[in-house]
Amino acid sequence: MKRFIGKVVLITGASRGIGRAVAKAFAEEDAWVALCSRDHAALTDLAEELNQSDGRAIALKCDVTDKTQVTEAVTKLSERWGKLEVVVNNAGVSGRTPIDEDSDDRWHEILNTNLTGSYLVTKAALDLMNSGWGRIINISSVLGRFGVPGYAAYCTSKHGIIGFTRALALELVSRGITVNAISPGWVSTEMADKGIRETAEVIGISPDEFREQAIAAVPIRRFIEPEEVAKLVLYLASNEAAAITGQTLSLIHISEPTRLVHSSRMPSSA
Repeated sequence: MKRFIGKVVLITGASRGIGRAVAKAFAEEDAWVALCSRDHAALTDLAEELNQSDGRAIALKCDVTDKTQVTEAVTKLSERWGKLEVVVNNAGVSGRTPIDEDSDDRWHEILNTNLTGSYLVTKAALDLMNSGWGRIINISSVLGRFGVPGYAAYCTSKHGIIGFTRALALELVSRGITVNAISPGWVSTEMADKGIRETAEVIGISPDEFREQAIAAVPIRRFIEPEEVAKLVLYLASNEAAAITGQTLSLIHISEPTRLVHSSRMPSSA
């Protein structure tokens, strides 16, 4: 049985990785999907792939750090469908931000994208979420649970997403809107590949060696696939999860990340 027939879903960072998998999963269950990303060409290709004769997907170019672009994207969604039930705050960036780095630019980019972007999108989306039923799902990270040296901005942003989720869940419960987060570890995405290359260079080993060590630190001994994250997103968005709010669910969570911390290894999730 398809669970999201006629539901309107907004997904940020939808052009690749987890966001793309989430978009495809919702479309397969007959939801109407609004795809948001800075990469409009990739979004357009995905929308064409998902669209059937009913035009179930639209591509909305949107930088989540820009309030004007966020407002414009939500306005276009409203003009198309006039409602919104599910928001998936997935847009994210990563990278090393050593505290002694001269420039603050990357710190601001990561915080503005991962944390403030989720705030701006949610705030704009709530104007359309007035049916008495809604879901907001935020993508955090295993680095929202613990710290890794050299990644203060990413860790801060993902810890912040968990706090944002907990507070917003209490604020919106009276509107029939649940708010939850997902905290993945290593996921097979372009962002993960970039993180592997970057960190391997810092600690002086090859990317393949670092990947092997990262897998060895994961209980299930593998990276997870974006589609596996998407399945959890759909569950949290479904009626089956109606009693779950303010929670952060982990995928391949590492409870004792000593090896990761001392080696400056970074699980990357989006």
